[in-house]
Amino acid sequence: MTNRKVVSFENIKVACKNCSLSTLCLPMGLSPEDVERLDTIIKRGRPYHRGDHLYRGNDKFHSLRVITSGSVKTYTPNEDGGEQVLGFHLPGELIGLDAIQDNHHNCSAVALETTAVCEVPFSQLESLSSLMPSLQHQMYRLLSREIGQETEMLTLLGKKSAEERLATFLLSFSERFKQRGFSPSDFFLSMSRHEIGNYLGLAVETVSRLFTRFQDEGLLQVERKHVQLLDLPRLYDIVQGTDSIKSNQSRV
Repeated sequence: MTNRKVVSFENIKVACKNCSLSTLCLPMGLSPEDVERLDTIIKRGRPYHRGDHLYRGNDKFHSLRVITSGSVKTYTPNEDGGEQVLGFHLPGELIGLDAIQDNHHNCSAVALETTAVCEVPFSQLESLSSLMPSLQHQMYRLLSREIGQETEMLTLLGKKSAEERLATFLLSFSERFKQRGFSPSDFFLSMSRHEIGNYLGLAVETVSRLFTRFQDEGLLQVERKHVQLLDLPRLYDIVQGTDSIKSNQSRV
């Protein structure tokens, strides 16, 4: 199994210049002096535990948040009193960008496990961005990435089969863990099967059946939330619709 980093207050207090995630959430090309200036506005508080909300829908917007350890789920209420999962967020990723326009959060964010974040007060970030072109460029890049992810999600739900959706989901986490220096083929998924199904637009029974089928096909090994991807090339083939595992399955 993959060794997981333990959250501690010492880790939480690490400055930007020494943070292992700096290449993910900071713009390239900032001078050491600019990094120091950015670090002065960042707030690092206590860790959140599973089920703790970082913010709720309609809360007034004050800060963007960068996840430094753990994982977070964003969601909105749906018409039947449940929730619609909007995304799962890992260390190095920034949440809260959707609140900039209306000055309040349009969704809720909840910790899926013990999680630490850096809070970046937006008013101060705006002031710094006007003085640091590379920081302003990074903000544009982050906004563009969020728009792109929303487009990819709409495509995923609108056109892909159940098998393609799950394979895409697993490969997305594989790539994101790889970017963070972790194994791309051996990791933990902190969310439940129900949450995965909600996000992918699939029944929880379908998600469980697909995990079993993928395991029977030798694509992966799964034990509760621990996943080992055994055949990455074939998972990519499934995403492209060229693998035979999907031939006997109807679209959902």
